[in-house]
Amino acid sequence: MTDALSINGEDKEWLEADGIGGFASGTMAGLRTRRYHALLLTATRPPTGRVVLVNGLEAWVETAAGRRGISTQRYAPGVLHPRGFECVTAFSARPWPTWTFRLPDGTEITQEILVDRDNCDTLLRWSRTFGEGRCTLDVRPLLSGRDYHALHVENPVLDFSARVGGGEVGAYVTWRPYEDQPAITALTTAEYRHAPEWYRHFLYAVEQERGLDCIEDLAAPGQFIFDLEGPRPALMLLRVGESGPVRIQGVADRLFAAARKARACPDVRLSARSYQVDRGRGSTLIAGYPWFTDWGRDTFIAMRGLLLTLGEYEKAEAILTAWAGTVSAGMMPNRFPDSSAAPEYNSVDASLWFVIAVHDFLAGCDAVGRQARSEPSLRAAILAILNGYVAGTRFGIYVDTDGLVASGEPGIQLTWMDAKVGDWVVTPRIGKPVEVQALWINALRIAALRWEPHFSVIEARARESFARRFPNPAGGLFDVVDVDHVPGRLDASLRPNQILAVGGLPFALLAGDPARDVVDVVERKLLTPLGLRTLSPDDPAYVGRYGGDQRTRDGAYHQGTVWPWLLGPFVDAWLSVYGDDAATVAEARARFLPPLERHLSEAGLGHVSECADGDPPHRPRGSPFQAWSLGEYVRIRRMLGVDVS
Repeated sequence: MTDALSINGEDKEWLEADGIGGFASGTMAGLRTRRYHALLLTATRPPTGRVVLVNGLEAWVETAAGRRGISTQRYAPGVLHPRGFECVTAFSARPWPTWTFRLPDGTEITQEILVDRDNCDTLLRWSRTFGEGRCTLDVRPLLSGRDYHALHVENPVLDFSARVGGGEVGAYVTWRPYEDQPAITALTTAEYRHAPEWYRHFLYAVEQERGLDCIEDLAAPGQFIFDLEGPRPALMLLRVGESGPVRIQGVADRLFAAARKARACPDVRLSARSYQVDRGRGSTLIAGYPWFTDWGRDTFIAMRGLLLTLGEYEKAEAILTAWAGTVSAGMMPNRFPDSSAAPEYNSVDASLWFVIAVHDFLAGCDAVGRQARSEPSLRAAILAILNGYVAGTRFGIYVDTDGLVASGEPGIQLTWMDAKVGDWVVTPRIGKPVEVQALWINALRIAALRWEPHFSVIEARARESFARRFPNPAGGLFDVVDVDHVPGRLDASLRPNQILAVGGLPFALLAGDPARDVVDVVERKLLTPLGLRTLSPDDPAYVGRYGGDQRTRDGAYHQGTVWPWLLGPFVDAWLSVYGDDAATVAEARARFLPPLERHLSEAGLGHVSECADGDPPHRPRGSPFQAWSLGEYVRIRRMLGVDVS
């Protein structure tokens, strides 16, 4: 594979999230390019334990003029069949993914895909919008029943058998390919014909490009034959588990009507809802799709834009309250694994970002006169975090005599620059990282101002130490001081972490000329249209392209790769040093917003990607749907006076 994907629209992806961690996703071209593209992908232990049940469909339309495929598949080594993408004349991701196909005889078919967040069902609807005479639709669901990170191969264990029943208008069919996976039910307005068959050697181009296994076999147990000659649409509802007959036409009408009403809101709000999911009896935010679950750091950064800026205080409170109960030895979990394993606490900054999120939540409640009923539990969690850091906790995290936080042990990644391949920690940053100090000093000030004034003593000591120790005579700030816990050893790598000393947090550590110096050096060397580079191109360790196999990609992850979420702190810092008068804000709006808004239609449709290449043209990389990237885009809009309601 080359960087240029071969079909128009296969680099543009749509997402329909189900509210518990599952989702349907695919491309504008209708072609699956990732192992994660699926129509029915569910979280068996919300929001984790994800399994793919229905990967896709094979769909053909037959009229008097002949038979034509409207689906598109790629088979190894690169054969496209059928070529439904050639019939696509229109596509829209809002209010739900909708395609228009025009066949050679002029017949037009629309295809719609909607995920119902109340029941986690996927509903598909096909309608003939132009043409007359005989018209049938032949649909074959393609099944697996696998972990969403895995791939499926032909095997003798898979059970093709179907339990078939007659509904009011059409058939309902239940399959259970594997005993240890959920059953799958399709409720339709069609006739079902059982015709088991393996479809072999699907090729997933993005997986191939990422140096991963990329070939899959899928099971097609049978076909549904729909009649599109009359006015009624063809309907298929895919459901996890067994189900009896339902009045599918009435169900579909209600679901589409309810979804149209619920989605009658600005696109940014609709996109933000995708990340809000249930966890047990609480709530959380998914860090990104398709492969992330909920991560502590990502949740607390993302919620500032996705929830608080949008006035979603009740949802934010539910999430913060749920996370408050996870504090252990002064630390918040970095992430919950996909398996049922214990939470991972390998983060020095997740706990501090929690404090920032709580501050923003309480400040927002104060501003609108809303009572924060959870404040006592949030206060207790924050005090446990601060006291835990002062006392010392896991992974060498402790408050040194200079008031700054030291952290790190060999082989452990603790900051947001957390790439690790085997035993290789790419950016260990052991010592006193600059953004950790900005977060720590902010956390101390938040606690001192609202609850415990005695924390101001440590804050003052830490501020003095920061101002004395972090300025780099060559410009900007050192990235880490006391590297590897060696007093006086400095890491002068030019990285974006220093921007948090000026913007992005409630309280800036620098002002005046020192602040402008940081902004100017970051703008000169790190700023790109989509975010900040993670390392200066002048550095010998700089990697300008994020691609290749996993080791190569992880080696570039924080060594030059651009991260859009950092643009929020940068714009905040830029405004703080250049002014927030109308003319300056207008200049910032003209410079910083248009590239992000163009990007909303370039990768994850309506969303902002996880990262991008450091080198031009800054191709989007990583996850195409990233919570903190979208959250900071929302915050930037608010900073620049653009409506986010």
